Amino acid sequence: MTSKPSLTCEALINQAADRINSDSPRLDAELLLSHITGLGRTSFRAWPEREVTESQAETFEALVAERVAGTPVAYLLGHQEFWSLPLKVSASTLIPRPDTECLVETALGLPLPEQARVLDLGTGTGAIALALASEHPGWRITACDEVDEAVELARENSRLLALPVSVVNSSWFSQLEPARFDLIVSNPPYIPGSDPHLGEGDVRFEPASALVSGTDGLDDLRLIVTQSPDWLVEGGWLLVEHGFHQAGPVAALFRDRGFAEVRGLQDYGRRDRMTLGKWRSAAGANGSASNNGDADAQ
Repeated sequence: MTSKPSLTCEALINQAADRINSDSPRLDAELLLSHITGLGRTSFRAWPEREVTESQAETFEALVAERVAGTPVAYLLGHQEFWSLPLKVSASTLIPRPDTECLVETALGLPLPEQARVLDLGTGTGAIALALASEHPGWRITACDEVDEAVELARENSRLLALPVSVVNSSWFSQLEPARFDLIVSNPPYIPGSDPHLGEGDVRFEPASALVSGTDGLDDLRLIVTQSPDWLVEGGWLLVEHGFHQAGPVAALFRDRGFAEVRGLQDYGRRDRMTLGKWRSAAGANGSASNNGDADAQ
């Protein structure tokens, strides 16, 4: 007589972790089982012998099979935490990454007015805009995306989190109402179309429009850097995320366009993943009492 398979949390998690090929197979398994059972992950360690129902085990197995096939955990759960905010996600948007929180930290450290006007270009789930709104309720934040589903998702996250952000359907600046911002921030597509990593891991399931930007990965960054001064106040800031190997070319784009105080910043892995610059028009630069230009550009 065949023995009944164990339905304890520990057994199910171990079996799933052995099959999942990711950087964190046990974490993936725990997150999926927590999603099915409603139990916290710590309970799996405190009471590993706790059993789940056959129905829960079957649903868990179905999700594990999808994860084994490569579907990102965030898409299976339908949400992803960013800046301690529970964001709804979907296959129409990029999954918010922890390292993008460095972009938020940098933005929060800038000398901006109490009622700063901020623009988040290519907002996706709304992660960056909503994180900034959670820290500065007085900031007037606009977020845009060209994908209809992303716009609706960002609006839904704004509503669910009760964080007021104006979300607009626009391909970069093209459909925005004329305005001037104290800060423009963006995590745009920056992967070259020929990059072999596009066929690996979670990115296989994410929308190419949120990842790929021309043959060198810089098409969208060129547009953003070139057009941002038309939307920035005098002394306003542009802050973008990019690939770690693109720090030099992106800094050159900033300087060539006339940005001052250009500097690169690192992510949590100490990789050069962000570039920041301050906009000063020719009139503003000539009227300045002192030269606050970019020392790195000397």
